[in-house]
Amino acid sequence: MKENHNMKVLANDGISQSGIDALEKGGFEVITTKVAQEQLINYINENNIDVILVRSATQVRKDIIDACPSLKIIGRGGVGMDNIDVAYAREKGLRVINTPAASSASVAELVFAHLFGGVRFLHDSNRNMPLEGDSKFKDLKKSYAKGRELRGKTMGIIGFGRIGREVAKIALGCGMKVIYSDSYVENASVTLDFFDGQQITFSFKTQSLDSLLQESDFISLHVPAQKEYVIGKDELSKMKDGAALINAARGGVIDEVALIDALEDNKLSFAALDVFENEPTPAIKVLMNGKLSLSPHIGAATNEAQDRIGTELAEQIITILK
Repeated sequence: MKENHNMKVLANDGISQSGIDALEKGGFEVITTKVAQEQLINYINENNIDVILVRSATQVRKDIIDACPSLKIIGRGGVGMDNIDVAYAREKGLRVINTPAASSASVAELVFAHLFGGVRFLHDSNRNMPLEGDSKFKDLKKSYAKGRELRGKTMGIIGFGRIGREVAKIALGCGMKVIYSDSYVENASVTLDFFDGQQITFSFKTQSLDSLLQESDFISLHVPAQKEYVIGKDELSKMKDGAALINAARGGVIDEVALIDALEDNKLSFAALDVFENEPTPAIKVLMNGKLSLSPHIGAATNEAQDRIGTELAEQIITILK
């Protein structure tokens, strides 16, 4: 058994108290100082850091991996590891860990926060009521008169991994028809668990992206970071008139210029983005569009998800280094 009493964990993008408690109980020293990217190498080496934990802000690239021999584990709180040179790190003998299951439910709920808000214009109403609620109440009431129900509509899910399936569960609970497209998942079943112990299982089969685009009233993307757009001008043109699109996956999976065009041409009724091509400085045209429901990459930002992330990272670190 390795001596781990002085092993140090740098949680550079923060970690939940539950994670800190579990690590300290396991004999680790947890440092939550936010170290600037360009100072990381020095900090890790001077403080003999064994484990670095990041979320989406800090990058762990070849330069750090090469320059910091004390590092044994790189951990990502969350799923996507596009900010870490994973293959290179593993090649150099480092363990790279993440928490793929921890935040799925939180991301799915945010998708529906945007969806429920979008069909009732809440994203726009919340901008306009403070400015004109007293002087133009009736006008605003009229402009938001054509809301829609989600019940009975078709929810198209692109990418049917853990988060895609959580989205499916909520959609089913809302009485929606669910379809999905995923080239890696031919068949899938989703089980809904209810508060009184009842369960219902639904079975699904993948379909082509083209057919999904044509049949869906609402589309949500749940794919990893891509080199090319999943939804560009062509794909938007195949969608139903008045449909809506939600991206809480990764920036760069939707062509934002084409999306703005589709909104301005009234092809789509609204769209929602939690992630952007240029983070942390999204395009002004995106931020200023009244048909966009926006949030600043907060899909996993719930107390519950962060607690699960912290605890899961701690468990993995203790198992590896004990």
